Amino acid sequence: MTAADPARSNRAYVTLVTNGDYVRGALALVRSISLTSTDADIVVLHTGAVSAGELAPVRALGARLVEAQLLPTSDAFNERHARARLHGDAPFTKGRKPQFHTPLDNFVKLRLWQMEEYARVVFIDADALVLRNIDRLFDYPEFSAAPNVYESLGDFHRLNSGVFVARPSAATFTDMLNVLDQRDAFWRRTDQTFLQSYFPDWHGLPVFYNMLQYVWFNMPDLWDWASIGVLHYQYEKPWEADHPRSRQLAPLIELWHAYHEGQTVPRTADLKNPAKSK
Repeated sequence: MTAADPARSNRAYVTLVTNGDYVRGALALVRSISLTSTDADIVVLHTGAVSAGELAPVRALGARLVEAQLLPTSDAFNERHARARLHGDAPFTKGRKPQFHTPLDNFVKLRLWQMEEYARVVFIDADALVLRNIDRLFDYPEFSAAPNVYESLGDFHRLNSGVFVARPSAATFTDMLNVLDQRDAFWRRTDQTFLQSYFPDWHGLPVFYNMLQYVWFNMPDLWDWASIGVLHYQYEKPWEADHPRSRQLAPLIELWHAYHEGQTVPRTADLKNPAKSK
């Protein structure tokens, strides 16, 4: 991996960008983290598919850029996890993934375990916003993640890898590669399925540290703006024009655009949910 700048802290928030669309997400995310007055580094891990020009606005906000390569996985592994093959063998039935989503790129996320300049990292997907200071996450153990809750309480047994706490270790990364690309291995939800398998005794974070946007309309009584630390726009992305859920999620999309464009962020208490019980 190649870093544009040295580390300034021993803790970091890390996100991953693998194409120009996710740069848009990272811009809003980095701006949102910066507004929380954290003293941790904000790192954008990116592949060579993203140009320096595309990343310039993110770097201007103070993010540290680290270029990473795709994992050295076998041709057979790559074929099984190509978009068309994976979505055919394990289709998404609850929501729609955008066309720029490339499943194989998700595994680059594992490279953060190589970032031994940091004692602890908090990974956050680029399609998320941090709404208040969440530095306390650095005190959680490896491996900590919030449950994949967005439809029912039955979701609590699965983790969501959009936010997690990790301790970088080159030895752990090497072991992960050995486990990842075994004969006929198929990780139906890519890094998320792999991480739950690799860390079977994962520590559960409060759901508010990775509040998935579908909770807004599926489980509205669980939605509490005062408690939410991270809002995660899973499935459809807020920068997609007129996506299938855009009317249901309009207040959340408005919030994302305020961060992305550097506008005055609306008070979340003013963003009313018509589906919420009185």
